[in-house]
Amino acid sequence: MNRTITVAKGDGIGPEVTDAVLRILDAAECGLTYENIEVGEKVYLSGNSSGIPAGSWSSLRRNPVFLKGPITTPQGSGYKSLNVTIRKTLGLYANVRPCRSYHPFVRTQHPGMDVVVVRENEEDLYAGIEHRQTTDVYQCLKVLSLPGTEKIIRYAFEYARSNGRKKVTCLVKDNIMKLTDGMFADTFRRLGKEYPGLQQEIQIIDIGTARVATRPDRYDVIVTLNLYGDIISDVTAELTGSVGMAGSANIGDRISMFEAIHGSAPDIAGKGIANPSAMLNAACMMLVHLGLSDKAEAIQNAWLCALEDGLHPSDVFQEGVSKKRMGTSEFADAVVARLGKNPQQLKSVEMKGGAAPAYRYVRPQVKRELCGVDVFVCDPVSTPDELADRLLKASRGMLKLKLITNRGVKVWPQGFPETFCTDHWRCRFVGPDAVIGMEKATYMPIGHRQIHQLLHLLTEAHIDTVKTENLYLFDGVRGFSL
Repeated sequence: MNRTITVAKGDGIGPEVTDAVLRILDAAECGLTYENIEVGEKVYLSGNSSGIPAGSWSSLRRNPVFLKGPITTPQGSGYKSLNVTIRKTLGLYANVRPCRSYHPFVRTQHPGMDVVVVRENEEDLYAGIEHRQTTDVYQCLKVLSLPGTEKIIRYAFEYARSNGRKKVTCLVKDNIMKLTDGMFADTFRRLGKEYPGLQQEIQIIDIGTARVATRPDRYDVIVTLNLYGDIISDVTAELTGSVGMAGSANIGDRISMFEAIHGSAPDIAGKGIANPSAMLNAACMMLVHLGLSDKAEAIQNAWLCALEDGLHPSDVFQEGVSKKRMGTSEFADAVVARLGKNPQQLKSVEMKGGAAPAYRYVRPQVKRELCGVDVFVCDPVSTPDELADRLLKASRGMLKLKLITNRGVKVWPQGFPETFCTDHWRCRFVGPDAVIGMEKATYMPIGHRQIHQLLHLLTEAHIDTVKTENLYLFDGVRGFSL
């Protein structure tokens, strides 16, 4: 059957490694037809700040598979990340990065390492919602959703089950970010009950990353948030020998994108020395996704044979182990020449699909009650006590001032003079009937009109309001940090 895929060769070393990979795919008789599009640096510099022209979107939506070479984003402000734009626009929610060691042919400190990182791909701090709010303070919003979290965690469990994996580890920072990362961890526990045959654990991201670096044998499949996953997948790739070896899949419900995890490396572009392995491994993941697992296995085994024969690109070449330093095209020739062969020392691969389960989010029925508001104020001159006095006088008891924080630290009431303060203050108001104790507060529902009236009073008192954040109870449970 003829299969058409969209191909973007990219920038820098992109065209070299992509051409090498396409030649291998054709030699393996994969039966693919290529529809080429232009994205990346040339498009950026032509005046398109997103890096992708309108016509290319039509190709991506027409063909369900996209093989993308590395691209260059010009330096300076005003240029959006093309990867982030494509992932979010097309709903590519799961980023899958397998990292395996190829000892002794590729140098590594962990000869038996075989870890898959499943990274949430659309949300978290990569939502890109940032603001400069005052002279002193910049803000980036961390955005997680229940449906986005459920999709990525279920995908990780399904991937592990489909690929014969034994264990799934969730890496979060829920000891600090109790609502966002806490929800991610709670969802992992809840959905994990549906997969009793898999070992499951939750670890804090910082110690988890350290342990991945020192004891990768403890890990099998890792599922984590966007930023953490971006970092830890580079760690795992580097531990196995080189980021030049690792490919990745970006999986969506209808469209999927496959790419190398490395950048465009303009310093070596045109020299014919780039390692095409990462792009090739991404292409093999693409073949599995297309139902061509037999072709993917044949190519992967031929590639392993080339490594065993000591034919190595420059980034993994090592004296005493490698027999010949190979250029990009020459290495592709070596892989083609070994199609149909199986490695003798390295483990032959058996490639299986990464399941993308049918998903329908069922929004839980929750009673949501407004119980207060955080008013963020810009004031470069007042002390905490002075600001509190101004707020108390201005609000006239419309709502009760509960606390003032600066950079997340409480400075009123009973703040410490040693606490350094910027010009950016979070001022929490709750209902006038709320009971505020030393250890616990009881919140009472309020109306939106009370918040509007409060803001009007603050404006009349010349208090500079930067933003507001409403506070809610969900089935009586506090939906905001203390």
